[in-house]
Formats: sequence, structure tokens, C-alpha cells
Amino acid sequence: MKKGSTHLFQGRTERFRFIKANQGIYPVAKMCKILGESVSSYYYWLKEPVGKRQQEHQELSLHVREVYEESKGCYGSPRVTVELQAKGFRVSRPRIARVMRKIGLKSIVRKKYRVQTTDSNHIHQVSENHLNRDFTADGLGEKWVSDLTYIKTGEGWVYLTAILDLANRKVVGWALSETMKAEDTSVAAFKMALKCYPIKKPLIFHSDRGVQYACSEFRKQLIGLPVTQSMSRKGDCWDNAPAESFFKTLKTEMVYHQEFKSKKEAKLAIFEFIEVWYNRKRRHSFTRIFEPSGL
Repeated sequence: MKKGSTHLFQGRTERFRFIKANQGIYPVAKMCKILGESVSSYYYWLKEPVGKRQQEHQELSLHVREVYEESKGCYGSPRVTVELQAKGFRVSRPRIARVMRKIGLKSIVRKKYRVQTTDSNHIHQVSENHLNRDFTADGLGEKWVSDLTYIKTGEGWVYLTAILDLANRKVVGWALSETMKAEDTSVAAFKMALKCYPIKKPLIFHSDRGVQYACSEFRKQLIGLPVTQSMSRKGDCWDNAPAESFFKTLKTEMVYHQEFKSKKEAKLAIFEFIEVWYNRKRRHSFTRIFEPSGL
């Protein structure tokens, strides 16, 4: 070995590995001197071969992978960062992004999503837009929004109706049906919401102008309840943006990545997504927390 051979090694770990591999050929002290390392550092490395920084990186990578796999690949670096910060890790989004790139993790979420709206060509009465794009709520059970979308299976289409509470953006009621009749869609979802979250104070129920919400079958469900029905302006999906956002999340994080052979398979997957993942574990952009007693 000649002095000045340091440039042959990219880092200290590689230099120490070279010394270890050749210590039966050359004196350790001489190799350390030529490679610009101290003998004490080398022997310390023998006891702790993984450096502190490298060890921290390996541990962080494990936690990043754990959060990523728990989200089924849906989380990118922003949500992974927030999740780790909530667990007590002092990390930044750029650092998590670097770690994810290094270990080959990338969100599976597709960016494109085409908004689907319900047909509003009917003769039923249309309610005023009382919500007026005010998507904030001081407590649970004050504002609910609802919408309907469809999902393809190998046995044909199924229709998903969902109701969300604007206070925490969680799904309070939902129904999966094979028809678009009100009894199977809006009415079924509302009954589920009412059973799980009884309405105890004035509530605004907002939806689009679809026949499922404007028909007498649905309006009968509101009789005797302190509910003010609200509807979006014609053809304006942004008046019901939170509900549209939920369906975007459902499709980009789950539906687009699966092929449902049967309607039963789709129902099981949707149940797991809503009840196990979305309502209980998923890190939402809207993070305000309310106690159950607020209902």
C-alpha cells in the first residue's frame, strides 16, 4: 500500500473493512496511517461495525416502511412524515422523501380523477344551498354531506352512497347497492348514519340535486328531525367538495388498484377501506379532533 490511497475508498466504513480484510498481511497501525484513520477508531468500529448515523438511518427506514405498508402504499412522504412526527420522531419531509427514494418506496396513488355527478334531471323540488361551501363545523353532528358514485365489478356496476361529518371528515353512514333507487342508496345510508349517530341538534344535510336526495322517499326520513336539507347549485361539484374528495380518495387509494371479480368482493374491500382504514387509521389532511360526547 502507498500513502494517498484514501481516494480508493468512498467512506470510512469501506476503509475499515479493507483494514480488517488485510490485517493478516499488513500491520493495522500502518494501514490506518496510510488511510488517514486512527487505530483506536478502527478497533472501536470492530466492536460497533455499524456507525451511529448509519444505524439511525436503518432504524428510520424500518419505521418509514412500517407506516408505508400500514397505509397499503397510499402514503407519500408528507403523510409518512406527519405520522412519524405524531409518534415522536423529529423528522422533516425532505429527509423522509430521501429515505423513501433510497429504499424504493413511492405512493401508489394516481393523481388523475374524473368527478362523477348524479343525474339531476327530475321533477322533484330542489332545496336551497344552505351550506354555501362552508365546510367547517364547530362540533360533530352539525353538518353532513353526501354523494353517490359507482364502481365496476366482474358482475356489473355497484353504487356507493356515503355520508360524511364535516367536523372530522369521517364516514358516518354508507350503503353499497346494485340499483340507484333511493331506498337502496340515500335512504339506506341515512338510516345507517342515524342509527350510529343519532341527530340531537340542528343539522345541515347537504348533497347534490340528484333524484336520490330530492325524492319523497328520502325527504320522509327527515320528518320530525332538526335537519335542514341543502343542495348544490346545478352542475357545480365544488359545492359538495368534501364528498367528492372522499370518493377521489377511495378510488385513487383502493379501487383503481384492484379488479373486483364479484360484487361481494367489492363490498368486502369497501367495508375494509371505510371501517378499518379510512375512519380509524388514515391520516387526513383535516386533522381537527372532537370527542364523541360532542354528538
